Amino acid sequence: MSSSRTVYVNGDFVAEADAKISIFDRAFLFADSVYEVTAVLDGKLVDFDNHMSRLARSLGEMEIAAPLEPGDLRAMHEALVERNGLREGLIYMQVSRGSADRDFAYPDGIQPTLIAFTQEKTLTNSPFAEMGVKVVTLPDIRWKRRDIKSTALLAQAMGKEAAKRQGAFEAWMVEDGFVTEGTSSTSFIVLADGTLVTRQLSSAILAGVTRRAIIKLAEQTGIRVDERPFSVDEALGASEAFLTSASTVVLSIIEIDGVKIGNGEPGPVARQFREHYLSEARKG
Repeated sequence: MSSSRTVYVNGDFVAEADAKISIFDRAFLFADSVYEVTAVLDGKLVDFDNHMSRLARSLGEMEIAAPLEPGDLRAMHEALVERNGLREGLIYMQVSRGSADRDFAYPDGIQPTLIAFTQEKTLTNSPFAEMGVKVVTLPDIRWKRRDIKSTALLAQAMGKEAAKRQGAFEAWMVEDGFVTEGTSSTSFIVLADGTLVTRQLSSAILAGVTRRAIIKLAEQTGIRVDERPFSVDEALGASEAFLTSASTVVLSIIEIDGVKIGNGEPGPVARQFREHYLSEARKG
């Protein structure tokens, strides 16, 4: 983490050491906030409009006022990229309901809090893309509105730590015998006949922006997509498995719960999707 970053706090660009919000902010007290993470590639925002559409939906579901107009949100992101000289990485943006004395009920007449910052991260030449990643499965203990990109992420943080302690990159969460999604990613499998399977959108999962792009790429290249739940056993018998997110793009899964997937190496379908996605992202 750089100590010289310029970050954004409620209308101002400031040095990260000078960035402050109130201890009464509801993001801190109740996780009463939503967020988005946008990838930056070659100094350009990736899939920004779809991220902002999802942000608008999350804000609407939480009844939080939009802090800025869409054009101003883009300008803020682009300014952060320029001020920090970011070529490749991420921008994290968070919107909370705002600050007020602690009370569970929504307070009236407060302004939302908006913060954002950059993170340098290798997206194109990740070593995980070459070697693939391992996944473990865990019970899904989250709340029931996972379609809202809320900052209430304790269950996901616990799952990610459990995966780390088992030598895995990610944890797939399981509910009623079926995979919902990863702690910070969307889950996909590829069947023997080439069909791409991923869970359908509902309140059980987040509508991943990269998920959407991969499904679109599949349809454009003639790959059949079946949006439905799949079990861990079905995943273990799949030809391939992979995960997607803004921060990882597409990563092949070579092992689930200690069982090799396919031949235990990154598969051709996931590789193809990764290459196509990055190519499209570079076009802007």
